[in-house]
Amino acid sequence: MVDVFVGRTLLNKDGDFVDPEEALRNKVVGIYFSAGWCPPCRDFTPILCDFYTELTEEQDPPAQFEIVFISSDKSTEDMVEYYHDMHGDWLALPWTDEYRHELKERYKITAVPKLVIVKENGDVITDKGRKQIRDRGLACFRSWLEAAEIFENFKG
Repeated sequence: MVDVFVGRTLLNKDGDFVDPEEALRNKVVGIYFSAGWCPPCRDFTPILCDFYTELTEEQDPPAQFEIVFISSDKSTEDMVEYYHDMHGDWLALPWTDEYRHELKERYKITAVPKLVIVKENGDVITDKGRKQIRDRGLACFRSWLEAAEIFENFKG
């Protein structure tokens, strides 16, 4: 995943800049394409928050998983409001970074919400992350780990 965001800066919910190479190393990454104006996004985001929290805060050790939010909001202000009000404690590409358009093209995003699960190098594990979480819950994470060839003591 480092490869996808190399040379970019990500943000955390506190507004601090985060080095993607450090934050995403050896992790399965969910690239979450979403927007606050989108009712299905507002419906799925709390489910994704619960999934993320269970993996990263309630597992010991925390699961090797990170999410990067790519906004389809209409302005920085809209993105920040949606990110702070509804999202989990994950990372985001700044709205002002035009790279978000390249990512939408690369991963063939035609509608939101879309959760694309990728390996560290950016190769797609599944572009159906949203459906898999809804259908299988935490169980889908094990298959993502295996596809990414990351081996850890995941208890889910």
